[in-house]
Amino acid sequence: MFFSISVVYSVLREQWIRAKYERQQFMKKEGSDGLPGGVKEGILFKRGRDNGQYLARKFVLTEMDGTLKYFIKPDAKEPKAVIKIDSINATFQPEKMKHSNGLQITYVKDNRARNVFVYHNDGQEIVSWFNAIRAAQFHYMKVAFPTANDKEILSRLPQNFLKEGYMEKTGPKPTDTFKKRWFTLDHRRLMYFKDPLDAFAKGEVFLGSIENGYQVTTELVPNSYSNVWNYGISISTPERTYLFTCESEHEWESWLSVFKKVISIPMTVREYAVEAQFKHRS
Repeated sequence: MFFSISVVYSVLREQWIRAKYERQQFMKKEGSDGLPGGVKEGILFKRGRDNGQYLARKFVLTEMDGTLKYFIKPDAKEPKAVIKIDSINATFQPEKMKHSNGLQITYVKDNRARNVFVYHNDGQEIVSWFNAIRAAQFHYMKVAFPTANDKEILSRLPQNFLKEGYMEKTGPKPTDTFKKRWFTLDHRRLMYFKDPLDAFAKGEVFLGSIENGYQVTTELVPNSYSNVWNYGISISTPERTYLFTCESEHEWESWLSVFKKVISIPMTVREYAVEAQFKHRS
């Protein structure tokens, strides 16, 4: 079934507003800044990493230990995965998932981004999970960073990706060919996938700041390099230079704009730590 993106987001937006103002979900109770009761548990349909099937899985979000776990069976004693709440970004993805209540959960595992795609047939319930993740993260950040103000903490909570879409990418060798990839820019982490619903990225690029040696320039790439598209973007990091091409001038300008905006912002202490992890991997 195809869902009009405007209709889908209208429904999700309505559910979010009702959750916040009508049902007053995740308001402060008993002096807590986080998730009421400290735990949220329920069944979500999760996309299989390899087969793409959506199967019912039990999810448990626990504020006290700062984790989101999921279990293959409701009565399973050991979780299939344990996700640290501070590494999670959650975004509604009805268009990409072709489901009106689709939610993408992205987190870092072994210094690599991992995607989990879930949905629930009830829009109210998927919005409830989104709000629960934000509430649990807010509580975790308040404890982990007691000197940070609410504005700083809110900036670290789940938010929409800065941009997603297709580009072509080539490797570092002159003989490497261009390949079409799906790109997702999450804060300073540029991830590329063979398919938009892949669990793991084929690779990642960290976008630091101009003052730390990162640059974004335009390139005109002739078709003699196995590329189909000509609108080129070059991203230079302290380690190497990456070359991408875009399908249209509009997409080219859009990616350029967001890349330049990211590298114009000074890096935080936490982002320096992430950059160090990228350098260690390379």
